[in-house]
Amino acid sequence: MKKQRKTKAGAGIILLMAALLCMPLLVQAGSLEPPSGTPAPTMRTLDEVYNQLLTIEGILGRGASPVSKTGQKIMYLAGDDGDLQRGVAVPIPRFIDNGNGTVTDNLTKLIWLKNANGNGATCTWANALLYCNTLASGSAGLTDGSVAGDWRMPNVKEFISLMDFSVNAPCLTGGHPFTSVQASYWASTTSSGDITQAFQVGVGANGSIGRGYKTISITYTVWPVRGGY
Repeated sequence: MKKQRKTKAGAGIILLMAALLCMPLLVQAGSLEPPSGTPAPTMRTLDEVYNQLLTIEGILGRGASPVSKTGQKIMYLAGDDGDLQRGVAVPIPRFIDNGNGTVTDNLTKLIWLKNANGNGATCTWANALLYCNTLASGSAGLTDGSVAGDWRMPNVKEFISLMDFSVNAPCLTGGHPFTSVQASYWASTTSSGDITQAFQVGVGANGSIGRGYKTISITYTVWPVRGGY
């Protein structure tokens, strides 16, 4: 029975791929005339088909996850990330400067503070949270009309989604509009192995992920974010 289900699932995916590849060629039933307006392209890239399949699989609840590509394109050994380049393609442009002190990430739709060092100093984890929770329009270059409570400290996965692992110092897609990017940032995620520590991410360095004691403010700063699910 399990083998039969797998066979049916595989056949369904093949049919989906065929449908996606041929979709622009379909015409309305009962009509021999082509669709009006500008003709649609007749070919789709494998990346486009793969991304649509991921979306459809997610909608159907079959376990697919739309994880993005890391950005690496250099192969160091067969089967590594640069070789396979698995994941959802990163949109171009990746970031949009909204002109009000905020930047939208077109991959995640998260909205980041354009000034990546808004408070101007490193701080303890608690003070970093306080800064994010009270940030509002009129400070840190913001003119977006936001009020206290709109902003928050990113969790560790949101920080990972921001980074482009094909580059470092900073670990951000080239041409990004952010200013004053620092080496390491606090994440709002506490370490389950030691609750006196929280995760920190090296966005401005090499993309490393580590932990730091919450009460020490020697090396970590804060970068607020808005939006998300």
